[in-house]
Amino acid sequence: MNYAELLTRLDHASVYHMPLDGEEALIAAAEQNSFFVFRIDLSGVQDKKEMLNSIGKAMAFPEWFGHNWDALLDCLADLGWRPAEGYLVILEHCDGIHGRAEADFVEALQVFEAAANEWREQGIPFWCFVDMQADGINWLSDIA
Repeated sequence: MNYAELLTRLDHASVYHMPLDGEEALIAAAEQNSFFVFRIDLSGVQDKKEMLNSIGKAMAFPEWFGHNWDALLDCLADLGWRPAEGYLVILEHCDGIHGRAEADFVEALQVFEAAANEWREQGIPFWCFVDMQADGINWLSDIA
């Protein structure tokens, strides 16, 4: 798959399962397109609070980040401190948080999807890929 071309497809930018050929190809394609890449390691994350802390730290959210769903969307839909042609967010090692706090994890993915929709309205691709070894989440699509 030609990820460099795919990532420029604004109409497809959203939240997906990580493709089998992995994140390195996606990162290379994102960098080729002058996207900013965020890698968020969720291994060991136990709950909503830790998940929001990990996301905020990895994405260098401003001090005003309120550690709730609305504040997460506000930060994801702005990213003024990281101007780029597009964005690639990789949520790594998601099996643990999915197993421990499934409802909160699904809510977070829905916030990422809402952010992708807001960026689409501005003409900027925003992609989120979820690294899970388990069967995954039913509504979450595969890119390929």
